[in-house]
Amino acid sequence: MVVALARGLVDQPDQVRVEEEQEGGETVLALYVAEDDLGQVIGRGGRIAHSLRVLVRHAGSARGVRARLEIVD
Repeated sequence: MVVALARGLVDQPDQVRVEEEQEGGETVLALYVAEDDLGQVIGRGGRIAHSLRVLVRHAGSARGVRARLEIVD
């Protein structure tokens, strides 16, 4: 889900990848994008990043898992 959304936002969709890690009972999704695309994923005032984080948190909650998203360049 996150990969598909992020690929739709960036100029270099082949550079988008997500790695899943477990950290203290929480699932952490690390979203990697090209450095030039970082601003497009974060959005003006962080609005897009906030929206992506809310989606991840709610999707995790629906599955009974605590989840969060980190955006990495």
